[in-house]
Amino acid sequence: MRKLAEVEKQFMRKVPVTFGVGDNVNVGVVITETVEKKGKLEEKERIQLFSGRVIARRGTGVNEFFTVRRIVAGEGVERVFPVHSPKVANVEVTSSARVRRAKLYFLRDRSGKSVRLQERYNKDAKSGSAPSAPAETAGASA
Repeated sequence: MRKLAEVEKQFMRKVPVTFGVGDNVNVGVVITETVEKKGKLEEKERIQLFSGRVIARRGTGVNEFFTVRRIVAGEGVERVFPVHSPKVANVEVTSSARVRRAKLYFLRDRSGKSVRLQERYNKDAKSGSAPSAPAETAGASA
């Protein structure tokens, strides 16, 4: 087991991604396209964003995965990403929600307002930005 852990450690991300279930995320996925230029085939890479809500996270180490769900044209679309895959360029958290479960599969059956989750506010960000904003607007109008 020790040798297996050493081998797996090579394939893990150096900087861990920090997000949780209930967060809205933008996942940058590396897409490889084959393009013909002057009669030659070239491979071109680009990053495509997949944004949605994280509804599940499972596994440990190299075998860690997370599921992102979003609604496209009225249909629910889910995609499973490996956390340590080189095809996942980055994971950016846009907002967080307060959840009481590890898996949010119940959101699959819901639509409209019932899909909303209670937003979680960062204590440090709230105290740092909230007092300064009203003071600036009050000073500008006076």
